[in-house]
Amino acid sequence: MRKIFVGILFFNMAICFSQSKSSYIQANSFYGNIIAHNSDAYAFLQGHPTGFFISYNKRSYGEEAWQERYNYPDFGYSFGYQDYHSEILGKLYSIYGHYNFYFFNREAKNQLIFRAGIGLAYNTNPYDKETNNKNTAFGSSLNSSTYFKLYFQREHLLNNLGVNAGLTFVHASNSNIKSPNSGVNIWAFTLGLNYDLSSEEQPINYIPSTESKYFKEPIKFNFAIRGGVNEAEIIGSGVKPFYVVSAYADKRLNRKSAIQIGAELYISPMLKEFYNLNLTIPHTNLKETDSFSRIGVFIGHELFINKISIETQLGYYVKYPFEYDGRIYETLGLKRYFNQKWFASVRLKAHAANAETVEFGVGVRL
Repeated sequence: MRKIFVGILFFNMAICFSQSKSSYIQANSFYGNIIAHNSDAYAFLQGHPTGFFISYNKRSYGEEAWQERYNYPDFGYSFGYQDYHSEILGKLYSIYGHYNFYFFNREAKNQLIFRAGIGLAYNTNPYDKETNNKNTAFGSSLNSSTYFKLYFQREHLLNNLGVNAGLTFVHASNSNIKSPNSGVNIWAFTLGLNYDLSSEEQPINYIPSTESKYFKEPIKFNFAIRGGVNEAEIIGSGVKPFYVVSAYADKRLNRKSAIQIGAELYISPMLKEFYNLNLTIPHTNLKETDSFSRIGVFIGHELFINKISIETQLGYYVKYPFEYDGRIYETLGLKRYFNQKWFASVRLKAHAANAETVEFGVGVRL
């Protein structure tokens, strides 16, 4: 697995140096802290996480209308390495796709930038019943990861070389595909360099959008089917498939945003396994039930970027067979539209800091 990650890194770097003047590379080192979001995390606090990120970034100039709406963001790829300085947690290798969003006028050399990235990560020392039973953060080697970075960047400080510094937040977990799965969150200070791949500094010509600022769309109805596998909080209880059927309406407020309201059915066989195992534990106080499906109602927001959109939703179970992680849940999803109707999605569902599922699905917006 390490060889695969290193291979991807060198492949991306090769792409970088073959690109046009609209690209740049960035390298950062970081030093930070693990966030103790539950009592188990205190076992991991053996040192301060360190590591680095290397990224390739492609600038946009307004070739598409949506780019002006977001102040001409960058799109790129990142490779990350984290050393938790913990014998329990080991190390983390990760790859991401990311966007950089600029706060200031894009023609300025000094910029404040927010980066959001999502990808996959490989942990070198996951949970093992016999050799590493304290690692309740990573139940498997393969994990999902997201990272956010707020940083200052100065370009062309010395010819093509610039500097950057800021704060970053990194989350990694397997989204409860296999228990245990408390995950690890870190925040850190970053410091690094950026290098413009153009041969010399060029004047920037941004293309203004010609689309109308006025935008109106009727209420749309969405239907989605999602699924995946997950395991109950009891380690070794078994990985089970699950299914989600969602129906909701959305109303576009403008070209960027829409609000949502809807309901969804969760069919989760792992709940039945969790229930039956708990009945064997003395003094368990679960109410009697023979139904293990849940129904949630939710409100949400969808942020449209280009063919990709980001969904955030807050839900409440109106059908809730027994206590499991709480009735309130939240989801964070990424959608890819193929045309005006059909889309594919990946979505993380959690109860506060506890991830329950990562869901893959398809849907239609009518």
